[in-house]
Amino acid sequence: MAKLHKSIFEKFSDWATKFTGSPYAFIGATALVIGWAVTGPVFDYSETWQLVINTGTTIITFLMVFLIQKSQNKDSKAIQIKLNELIAAHEKASNRIVDIEDLTEKELDQLHCYYEKLAVFAKEDADIHTSHSIDAAQRNQDYKHEFFKKKHEEWLEKKNKKESI
Repeated sequence: MAKLHKSIFEKFSDWATKFTGSPYAFIGATALVIGWAVTGPVFDYSETWQLVINTGTTIITFLMVFLIQKSQNKDSKAIQIKLNELIAAHEKASNRIVDIEDLTEKELDQLHCYYEKLAVFAKEDADIHTSHSIDAAQRNQDYKHEFFKKKHEEWLEKKNKKESI
């Protein structure tokens, strides 16, 4: 895929997110806090001395929330696209769940209940790949039940015929 030109904010955001998650950033922040603590006696542990660290950390935290959220949004979107591709590419996957992240919480809960029911069917089948939707899972379960019931009856018939001979 061709790389598009990123905005200055996106470049900065990517860099800042990577850097702040690095060991160097942690070491730098730790050194800054230690440096601040060491200067306590020099400033006689004054209110101004305390205000410096409080204000600094508050501002940094405030700005980091937006950088982290931007990064989370981008990562989430990329993951959703990858999952949609997997769903679309797999012949047994239900396309009904592509882009479900836009549903309401209530709708997602309803889908969750359907998939819990599907899991029960899968446990009965001992194979989660036999169906791809609740409707198909129920039909598949009913079909297999009838099929194996018929096969068992045929087997019993054969067995009874052999025993009667």
